[in-house]
This record gives sequence, structure tokens and C-alpha cells, in this order.
Amino acid sequence: MRVLVAGGDGFCGWPTALYLSSRGHDVSIADNLSRREWDRELGTNSLTEISEPGSRVARWKEVSGREIEAFVGDLTDERFVYETIERLRPEAVVQFAEQRSAPYSMIDRSHAVFTQVNNVVGTMNLMFAIGELVPDCHLIKLGTMGEYGTPNIDIEEGYLTVEYKGRTDTLPYPKQPGSFYHLSKVHDSHNIMFACRAWGLRATDLNQGVVYNVDTEETASDPVLRNRFDYDGIFGTALNRFCAQAASGSGITVYGGGGQTRGFIDIRDTVRCVELAANHPAERGEFRVFNQFTEQWSVLELAQLVERVARSLDLQTELAYLDNPRVEKEEHYYRAANTRLIDLGLKPHLLTEETVERLLVMALENRARIEPETFAPRVDWRKPDYR
Repeated sequence: MRVLVAGGDGFCGWPTALYLSSRGHDVSIADNLSRREWDRELGTNSLTEISEPGSRVARWKEVSGREIEAFVGDLTDERFVYETIERLRPEAVVQFAEQRSAPYSMIDRSHAVFTQVNNVVGTMNLMFAIGELVPDCHLIKLGTMGEYGTPNIDIEEGYLTVEYKGRTDTLPYPKQPGSFYHLSKVHDSHNIMFACRAWGLRATDLNQGVVYNVDTEETASDPVLRNRFDYDGIFGTALNRFCAQAASGSGITVYGGGGQTRGFIDIRDTVRCVELAANHPAERGEFRVFNQFTEQWSVLELAQLVERVARSLDLQTELAYLDNPRVEKEEHYYRAANTRLIDLGLKPHLLTEETVERLLVMALENRARIEPETFAPRVDWRKPDYR
């Protein structure tokens, strides 16, 4: 099918575009390249050296024989969105084009406002363009398990059946987001749900857990196709950051007591989940929710796993406990459902010591690019900069 991957230059978007292209889909990407600019703003960098967008697309055509058309533009620009949708007439749109870091959204007023405007307005422009130009198109939006928070009951997949005063209804699962970034995802969900109900759009919300690992088969096939490896305290996810810390001889930093438990997913399963959603589209008027994770880990369990594997490689590292800069429960109940993608055929890659070893070796190979000063948390949820 014809698929547009918005945010196709990013950590999830790039490997998804290559994977869908390799599976025979006609793939285009759209991106404003802001993620690269944020590295310059923050003084951070990808642990792996990533090529320029034009080089990436050209090399993919050389190695695969398949073309990915790239559009540079911003989804908050409605003209760009409408012109792109009109030209491509996609059958599916994968929405990755959002600012994805909770710490980035909590830096100060301007970063919080930017995150909300960029994420919510960009997605709304996509909704309106799809509704007007290609109303049968399937919108696949990357959500986050962070929308739910950490309730003291089981987390269902999007909806909860409630009995109250003798009456029963199935309602959207209550949301307790933990940052302005997570709040933007909640706003997306509500907006898309309304559009499905009012206009008959078809949409799938993939509430993804924390992504680990870096490469898929496609991105690992050529150095020019390499995916980014974020390890810093703002964009680096926990496992990738821990591996970079161990490789550089730094302490593995655990926020608080490390009891924070979340859903996790391998990047190879991320791209497969998108394919499964695309190949089994929602019905017209349906807003469905899949919890996109494969297993649950606490932060401390991850840190101990990395420490154990690092020591087997003769790397000397130890755990360091920091005051938690986030406002979150550190000990809590966490049990979430994740059966719908499994029912569609997902066969998960589970986190093993071999996976961690590969990440550590990758970090060691690129050790000269590690900047240890970027590990430290720089954003305090309790002390916002109001500028």
C-alpha cells in the first residue's frame, strides 16, 4: 500500500520506513529535521554517527532497489500537510512526527508550549487533511503507555468497562500523564477519537512502551543506513543510557530507588507492530488502541542487568542513585494488558543478556563519541523555568 511515515528521519520513523519499504510497500517520509537541530541546541549527539537524510534515502535505493520519496516540511504548516497528502494519496499515514522527550517538554515554558503546539497541531492538520482528501486512509498514531500513568488497577488497552449506580458503559481508560509531552499524547488521543466519531475516520493508537535497542535488519545492513543511538539525560532512554554509561566507565545512574516499572519494547518489534496495524486497518469510524510493549521491567532491574553484563565484559561500573528529578511514584503496582498485537501475529524479541551485550559492544565501538557530561539529568520537574 501507499504509506506516508511522518517523522521518517527519526529514531522510530527511519527504521519503520525502511522496514515497510523492504516488505513491498510504497513508502514516503516527511520530516522537518528538527531532531537533528535539538542535538545542536542541547549540545548532545547520537552515539552512532548518522548520515544526512538525502544520503540515507539514496543509499537505500542502491542497496534495495526501492525508492523512498522524502518531503521536508513541518506538520504545523497546514499547506505543507495538505499538499503532501494530496500528492501522495496515502492509504496509511504513520504519525511519528512529534517531540518525544518528557524531559525536553519540562525544560521551561517555551519548551512545554512548543511540545504541545508541535504535537497537537501537527496531528490535527493530518486529521483534517485525511478527512478531506483521503477519508478512507488509516491513521496510525504513535501514542505512549505514559498516557495511563501508574494506576493502582490493571491497565487495559484503551478502554475500561465501568459499572456505576446500576448502569454499565465502556469508556476511555482514565489518563494520568506525567509530563507535558505525555499530556500532548493524551490530547492527540482525544482529538483523533472525536474525529473518528464525527467524521468516520479510521485510526489506531499505538500506546508504545519505552523503546530499547537501536538497529533493525535494514538499518544494520549499511553504515549509511544506521539508526541513531540516544544516550543523554534528555533523549536517551534508560537502557541505552545505561549501556553508554557502562562503556564510558561512568556510574549507571538510577533515579530514586529505581522501582519505577514500565512497559518496554525492542525497536525491531516497533516496526513490526506498525506493519501489523497497517495490514489490519481499523474500521471506518473506529478508534482502536493497542498497548505496544512486550515486557515490563523496573529501572533498577534494567540497571542491574547492564551492570552484570558489563562486568562479564571486564567493564568496571557500579550503580549510582540520584535524587529523582521527576514527579513519579517509585514503588507502585503496574500490570498492563498487551494482547491485541500478539493476537495479530507479533512474535516479540525479549530483552536478554545477549541484547545488552550487543548494545555495550556498539557503545564501546563508538566510545570516542560519548560525552559523559550529557548523562546527568538537567531538568527538574519541581523547579520549572517559567520564562
